[in-house]
Amino acid sequence: MCGRPRSSVTQSMLTVRGALSCTLPVWLLVAGILAAQRSPLPSERTAGAEARSLLDRAVDNQKKIEAAIDLYERIERVEIRKNAGDPQPAEVKFFRIDPAGMGLHRILLGPGGKPSDPAAYRAELENLVRALEWATQSGNAQSEILERFRKRKKDRLELVEATRTAFVYTWVADEPRGDLTLSKFRMEPDPAYKPSSRAAGILSKVRGFVWIDKPSGQVARLEAEITDDVSFGGFLGKLYKGSRFFQERYEVEPGVWLPSFTAYDFDGRKLFLGFGVHERIFDTNYRRIGTPEEALSLIRAELGKTGSPTADP
Repeated sequence: MCGRPRSSVTQSMLTVRGALSCTLPVWLLVAGILAAQRSPLPSERTAGAEARSLLDRAVDNQKKIEAAIDLYERIERVEIRKNAGDPQPAEVKFFRIDPAGMGLHRILLGPGGKPSDPAAYRAELENLVRALEWATQSGNAQSEILERFRKRKKDRLELVEATRTAFVYTWVADEPRGDLTLSKFRMEPDPAYKPSSRAAGILSKVRGFVWIDKPSGQVARLEAEITDDVSFGGFLGKLYKGSRFFQERYEVEPGVWLPSFTAYDFDGRKLFLGFGVHERIFDTNYRRIGTPEEALSLIRAELGKTGSPTADP
């Protein structure tokens, strides 16, 4: 991981985002619901089987996306606000994000998403090469980290799979987005759902709306809200009720839909320190760099180009 030293508050915010990351696939997949005590309308009965089939396709596709996301580089523009309603961000940062085998390598960029210091940028690319070289080697250290990485992936996939039974859903409307027509669903947790883990229990505290592209079975937009406080970190922290999440996704390559815009409005506490995460993240310039072995070849070639330190990322 690269970038400037972080303050204790910033580090706490990043820790919270990390703790919540396993819940995001849920919010990218779930279709919305009709409350169990409400009698379904005739049109909702007709849509039920089709909606279930669409959700199943979305779950299957998300499992594929979980693998694909580790193969793509991107540029990230992060707008940081002190409060959710602030019209202008207090700070804007740009990062180049590269998969590095068992995690992400973040390179801080200058205004406009361009390297502001050619020498420092080149040094960061050299650090990325070393990280990729390390990831392609065999050893006890690599094995231990790889095992933890695989465990996180397994946990995420299990959470994705849990969405098949955690929710009931109903169709709301078909809405246009550019050339696409998206099927919108309302989402609420199913009162009958029995979570198999603490992480899966978070599903019972999420509601909102999801938009799915029916031809592809891909989630294109999601809006979700936490309906009750959520504990994390062994109950040392808490995410407060009313925290919100929004995401837009587009197809970056055939069959691969990745985030283009994400908004976090989270408030809570860690130990006795309150925090707020109010960020707008714009992801652009996706480039498939492949496995660590494939990425290593590309980054080495980038370093070898004449004038590479000032080249566009």
